[in-house]
Amino acid sequence: MEPMKPMEPMKPMEPMKPMGGGEKWWPDDLGQPSTSGSQNGMRYAFFPEKKRLLIERDGDLTTYDSADHQIGGVSQQDGGSTSLTFTSQKGQVKLDELKKIG
Repeated sequence: MEPMKPMEPMKPMEPMKPMGGGEKWWPDDLGQPSTSGSQNGMRYAFFPEKKRLLIERDGDLTTYDSADHQIGGVSQQDGGSTSLTFTSQKGQVKLDELKKIG
């Protein structure tokens, strides 16, 4: 039986990379959103001072005029096509009820 060979020295660990997810994806001129979120390849951010709601779906960014809605949350329905409904101080508002700007 051969004697055991000594273990080779361990290689140093590589430094950890910072976690993603906190990156800003909206234009600087909008400032900070009052609410934002994401799920299922879609993310949104609401900017009450500018009355803008931004939706990014699969890399495509669309801007909506939120008019006098103060958006506080989103619900998403999946079923063939994805529909978005937002909560405002006036109750529920569907995305297709807001004016698309760009």
